[in-house]
Amino acid sequence: MTRIVAGESNKPKRKRAVEVLVALGLVLLIAAGAVVASTLSRNTEAQAAAPAPAEELKLGYFGNVTHAPALVGVKEGFIAKSLGETKLSTQVFNAGPAAIEALNAGAIDATYIGPNPAINSFVKSQGESVSIVAGAAAGGAQLVVKPEIGSAADLKGKTLSTPQLGGTQDVALRAWLAGQGYKTTTDGGGDVAINPTENAQTLKLFQDGKLDGAWLPEPWASRLVLQAGAKVLVDEKDLWDGSLTGKPGEFPTTILIVNKKFAAEHPDTVKALLKGHAQSVAWLNDTPAAEKTSVLNAALKEYGSAELPQDVIERSLKNIVFTVDPLAGTYNKLLQDGVDAGTTKQADINGIFDLTALNSVTAETGGGSVSAAGLGED
Repeated sequence: MTRIVAGESNKPKRKRAVEVLVALGLVLLIAAGAVVASTLSRNTEAQAAAPAPAEELKLGYFGNVTHAPALVGVKEGFIAKSLGETKLSTQVFNAGPAAIEALNAGAIDATYIGPNPAINSFVKSQGESVSIVAGAAAGGAQLVVKPEIGSAADLKGKTLSTPQLGGTQDVALRAWLAGQGYKTTTDGGGDVAINPTENAQTLKLFQDGKLDGAWLPEPWASRLVLQAGAKVLVDEKDLWDGSLTGKPGEFPTTILIVNKKFAAEHPDTVKALLKGHAQSVAWLNDTPAAEKTSVLNAALKEYGSAELPQDVIERSLKNIVFTVDPLAGTYNKLLQDGVDAGTTKQADINGIFDLTALNSVTAETGGGSVSAAGLGED
């Protein structure tokens, strides 16, 4: 008779159970390891794909008082400091179309510019080229003429100039002349000849009696008045009643735009640029006149323009409002003016603004939000 010891018959079953549990544990451990590895891989990929600050920001602007936020931002170091480790490089332009060409070619990444060249670039590229990210200056543009010209009626057959064909002042002049019943052409023909001319050359031609007037931004309007005996026939602020913005007399003269591809790849750099820009605008609005004119003159001299006489710079500053608001409510009219002037074509400009980074910056400093007026993100 075989004797069975209690419990011996259960040993194989217990052994198999243990083996199953061990195997299951190994499977779970391997699975957990796979999950951890997958998560780490995804995190690494996400970090690699996350936008990084640019190594360099190439910034354009003009040597005009209407570009004072750029002049001050560069001279006083507001922009460079805000950019941190991103290198700031700058390039000075005479007029908007040339700056747009450089931006679209990748020679610069962002630029201070007038609104009409920005609109024209946006339209030509079907919305792919640029984004308006902030305002910089409002006002500061006038049609100045020879003293004997007393009204619009005296302009027939005369020769006027603007900084560049398709620029903001060029479009403004052509639109105003059309409203007076005059026809102009982009090749200098029509009832009133318009010859786009570099600003410094315009001053000399006017002094030599070879021009009857010019529609110019500051300080050039003031220079023709105070240094060449011109008089103001039209102050552009009188043409804007505030119905589009709620701000009578204000119209966008200078804005800040960025290349869309650059902005998508380096959003933190764009925000840093806007922080420096906002500091510069605040400095211009808060600083006593004497210090402000001194810094601006030093910046103009350092960055390639002539130092201005005190009366010229004082008159210029009185005509300008420095603001981060691009006055988006005016842009459909600005587009139509360009269409009427023959320098752009009719188009939908919805999406031309991206003010999200600007409003993030203003919120951090307790400022109010800026509206895109339905033409983009804010």
